Amino acid sequence: MNKRLIAVFLFAVVVAGLASLVVIKVVGGGPSKDVKPVATNQIWAASRDLPVGTLLQRTDVTEIQWPGAIPQGALQKTGDVCPLVGRGVASKILQGEPVVEFRLAPKGAGAGLAATIPDGYRAVAVRVNEIIGLAGFVVPGQIVDVLISGNPPGASPTTGTQSRTLLQKVQVLSAGQNLEKDPEGKPISVTVVNLLVKPEEAELLSLASTETKLQLVLRNPGDQETVKTPGTSVSTLFGGKNVAPAPSGEMVRKPRVVKPAVVAPVVKEAPPVMVEVIQGDSRNTVKFAEESR
Repeated sequence: MNKRLIAVFLFAVVVAGLASLVVIKVVGGGPSKDVKPVATNQIWAASRDLPVGTLLQRTDVTEIQWPGAIPQGALQKTGDVCPLVGRGVASKILQGEPVVEFRLAPKGAGAGLAATIPDGYRAVAVRVNEIIGLAGFVVPGQIVDVLISGNPPGASPTTGTQSRTLLQKVQVLSAGQNLEKDPEGKPISVTVVNLLVKPEEAELLSLASTETKLQLVLRNPGDQETVKTPGTSVSTLFGGKNVAPAPSGEMVRKPRVVKPAVVAPVVKEAPPVMVEVIQGDSRNTVKFAEESR
């Protein structure tokens, strides 16, 4: 082999090796002396997935080293006693996530359904079946409207059963004993759902569940529009005029009944009675008027 080619080849290998050493030194040569290590803080985190309604135990939380700023609401580990024990989980916490205040129920509130109710709201149980519960697709976290059907007091009998929207944009808090929706979106067959409503809406819903027939209507959670509807009735289904329900507290006026005028019968005068009287050779015709009966 030509000695000149061998020399060129060896020179290229040496240059490539030197270039590789330079790249390794620049890119992966370890931390610079000017870069300071990131400070960490010891905080409490979930040692396992914590579903909604869980009552925290000491084994449910663990201490971890958190780099950088402490998340808002997270608690630092200051001793062996964990201040989170006995608190209820109001929002699902995944394993390794910091346990923050706003995802827990207040102290002393316990766990379960009560821990998931926000301040100023109430949970109202509504009995459902396959029809009312939309074949099991009314699951926790869904948003529904509540329709009522019945016969309003004072309404015209010819109107028939009336239906209208009672509440809109109501959150389903739980379905049966489930506080979380199925991750696969499968229907859950239940007999009772709990709806999250305000106190005045709870009164309406409680009365409507005993005096009328309820129907839940599923809506898109992103649809936040409130639609004003006049309601409908049985007579409307058959082509009659739609009669909207009267506002609360307003009397329903009954239609005025007009009696027909009484007309006296016309008495026709009877024709006179003609009687022929024969006396001997003379004949006379006598007219008699008929007496009215």
